[in-house]
Amino acid sequence: MDDFLNTFLNWEYIWEVFPDLLGTGLLNTLIMSVFSALIGTVLGMVLATMGLSSKVWLRWPARVYTDIFRGLPAILTILVIGQGGGILIPSMARNTYPLGILALSLIAAAYIGEIFRAGIQSVEKGQMEASRALGMSYTKAMTLVVIPQGVRRVLPALVNQFIALIKDSSLVYFLGFLAEQRDLFRIGQDLAANTGNLSPLVAAGFFYLVITVPLTHLVNYIDKKLRTGRKIRVDDDGGDVGLLNSGKVPMS
Repeated sequence: MDDFLNTFLNWEYIWEVFPDLLGTGLLNTLIMSVFSALIGTVLGMVLATMGLSSKVWLRWPARVYTDIFRGLPAILTILVIGQGGGILIPSMARNTYPLGILALSLIAAAYIGEIFRAGIQSVEKGQMEASRALGMSYTKAMTLVVIPQGVRRVLPALVNQFIALIKDSSLVYFLGFLAEQRDLFRIGQDLAANTGNLSPLVAAGFFYLVITVPLTHLVNYIDKKLRTGRKIRVDDDGGDVGLLNSGKVPMS
């Protein structure tokens, strides 16, 4: 038991790595995750709309992209883009930080695109038909009616993907960032390699929990809200204000 605690919970090493994890690792992990999530979300929406297009020349490239980036191991994609980009663009070889963000974004886009596509396809066809009957064009109906409803339905799955993206950001340490660009995992890994003790990695894991656990509860909160709706009050005249949990207004 003492050996286990000394290997994984050596407080001397944990306190030694804590300042770097908080000041450098946490910031870089958040930067990579946020930018990758934003870029991946935009690209994912593009892929989703392309995948739903009736035009083969739009639909098939989206499908091929999704199959490739979902099928390859994330670490292989990161290495190919990170190191390959440095070979193709020599100036990037000295700073692979943007390439790491790009790799994470391209991976995330494949998964987010499928989430959006599933959400959009879940919207009843009557929504599109009603919008067209009101004189909306196909593009306007998709933008203002169908897509917003589809996105709302997949918000829990979308946040879950963001959580996975935060954890996948630990893989970019293979690209060999500069000291000030290191993420949580790389800082913990460096000290663990120097000391032969895994406590710094456990400390890094704690910071990942600090980020992901609140997001996990946010997913549960969003899912509950989407399933139950919002409570309303009924005025004295029997009129309703807002939406009922069940979606029905009680009869007076």
